[in-house]
Amino acid sequence: MSQDVLATETNRHQLQQIIAGLSEGVILIEVDQSILWANDAALAMHGVSQLSELGANAEQYHERFNLRYRNNHPLSADQYPIARVANGETFDDVVVEMTVQADEEHPLCVLRISSMILTNRAGDPESLALIISDASDWASAEQRFEKAFSANPAPAVICRLSDLRYVKVNQGFLEMTGYTREQVIGRSVYELDVLEDAERRELAIQRLGEGATIPQMQAEIRLADGGSKLVIVAGQPLDIHDDNCMLFSFMDLEPRRKIEIALRQSEERFAKAFRLTPVPTLLCSAGNQQLMDANEAFLNITGYPAEELLGHSVQAVGFIEDGVVCERLFAALEKVGSLEGLDLRIRQKNGEPIDCVLSADTVLIQDAPCYLLVLTNITERKRSELELVAAIEAVMQDASWFSQKLIEKLATVKSVSAPNLASFSFGDLTPRERDVLGLICEGLADKEIAARLELALNTVRNHVATVYSKLDVHSRSEAIVWARERGLFVTKR
Repeated sequence: MSQDVLATETNRHQLQQIIAGLSEGVILIEVDQSILWANDAALAMHGVSQLSELGANAEQYHERFNLRYRNNHPLSADQYPIARVANGETFDDVVVEMTVQADEEHPLCVLRISSMILTNRAGDPESLALIISDASDWASAEQRFEKAFSANPAPAVICRLSDLRYVKVNQGFLEMTGYTREQVIGRSVYELDVLEDAERRELAIQRLGEGATIPQMQAEIRLADGGSKLVIVAGQPLDIHDDNCMLFSFMDLEPRRKIEIALRQSEERFAKAFRLTPVPTLLCSAGNQQLMDANEAFLNITGYPAEELLGHSVQAVGFIEDGVVCERLFAALEKVGSLEGLDLRIRQKNGEPIDCVLSADTVLIQDAPCYLLVLTNITERKRSELELVAAIEAVMQDASWFSQKLIEKLATVKSVSAPNLASFSFGDLTPRERDVLGLICEGLADKEIAARLELALNTVRNHVATVYSKLDVHSRSEAIVWARERGLFVTKR
């Protein structure tokens, strides 16, 4: 054996010893495509224990092991890594899926293969090597990512940073935009611009060029039908098949925009109706009763300029005459949220009183609770009623000659609703109050009652007020009607 051959065998033996314990698989191949040697890691990856089970050469290897790319396209015999390296080709990270021909139960294995050509001192190829690593875990993780990406309802696309072309798109993006998969995959970021009209477009393009995270921002994305949609877009760099990529994810803001438009239109309609209604109306915050708006009808009836109302609390302005009534009004609104038919008196800027009936309800303005106060001016109506009551009382100063039937008719004119007869009885009055009521029914004035009963005038007035309160009446005529309806103090003639 020549000295050179001996040296080659020695070197090869030493090389085999070095690589035998490596975790990566190594297969040594002769230039004629015969398989010379493989370490234990390479045998284990192929699911065999003996070198002979790999096959004697590339042809037998092809017969025993099925290799296909991850897109399910099978490799032809001349595309097998053994054949390619035997033809003098070097390559890095060829990823293939491998199954055993004769063993269908053998699990699918994903291999990442690189090649190496070993030369002698003269530079001629002496032996060839395939360096193999098990990429099954990596492929499994990638497969899980693929499934999660496809199933995620949040719209998303992935572009490759090297050429800024889309390589993946999920169903959520297709449904949101109306594009087909073929209309997205392979197109560039600038052809289908997901950053169009972005509020920080320059920053987004800079981050895209750097392969850095793109923060969330609002953008307008074009749809397949030519329309557009408001979205929130964000970008996250990631690695796919050893390619640097950018994952764009989206949140569809169109439903929110439609709601905002509808809300704005609703608020515009409310504001227009608020301004144009002829009924005096106020809007104040629920928290501190600060006046937010007052319509023209209220300004006209009270004489207040808007600047003296808006921004101030109802209590601070003081247009509600009775502070206690004002406190009770807002306490009731806080408790039940609405009120109807509350009699109160407000004062104009010049101090003149206005009798009103107030109705109120709680409304939401920009998600904040507010009170809508609607006032009906009943000053004229109340004045007419008071004049009628005064006329009745004047006539009834001597009511002893009135018939029962006429008194009832006068009561009907004075009060629309009949009194609640069961609410109070004559026996609930004190003896002195009964005396006062009897003299009222005789038509006596307060001074005459004071003289008859030998009481001070103020004392008589207090008794009269107490009688009114207990009987739930407001005048002499109502008290007389109350007594007549119960057959009290009736003078038979």
